Amino acid sequence: MLKLYGTSKSRSVRSLWAIEELGLKYEHVPTNQPQAKTPEHLKINPNGHIPAIDDDGTIIWESMAINLYLAEKYGKGSLWPASVEDHGHTYKWSFFGMTELEGHLLTLLTQRIFLPADQRDEKVAARAIESLKAPLAVLEGALKGREYLLGNSFTIADLNVASVLSWALLIKLDLSATPTAGAWLQKCLGRDANKKVRGLP
Repeated sequence: MLKLYGTSKSRSVRSLWAIEELGLKYEHVPTNQPQAKTPEHLKINPNGHIPAIDDDGTIIWESMAINLYLAEKYGKGSLWPASVEDHGHTYKWSFFGMTELEGHLLTLLTQRIFLPADQRDEKVAARAIESLKAPLAVLEGALKGREYLLGNSFTIADLNVASVLSWALLIKLDLSATPTAGAWLQKCLGRDANKKVRGLP
């Protein structure tokens, strides 16, 4: 049986979401970041991070790699697009989420939530907000006139990008300048599979 090691309060939530969307039977092994450094977990992920999966002996770590693997293996006809061209677009948007959005959002989480109030730097936060304007505009443009990133169907590309951008809601980032992207984000996050996994340990 598929096992996922991680917690919904981490990047693991995006892989839990993908598993639920795919309707797979799985065992969730709640694992927080300190537990990921234990000798037992280091046999699964030698980097000492979460999430990781064990799919009947195939061990994959890195949340985006996990999601792309699961979608390709189990999601044909649902989360995984049919054409090779759309596979390329799926990789493109997934990497876009990691390279163009996640770093700036993590900076904002750090400056607005994680750090004690007396250690926060609003100038750093402001620079991160400014840096997000261009990629958010790219996302806005891509979604104009279509329901989802690849067309009319929700795919792993949408899940991957929305899971990253969900951090914007935690920090109450103003998305009014990109209303199409904002509405798409709410639609993605409102899916039953996502709502289910947010309540997991």
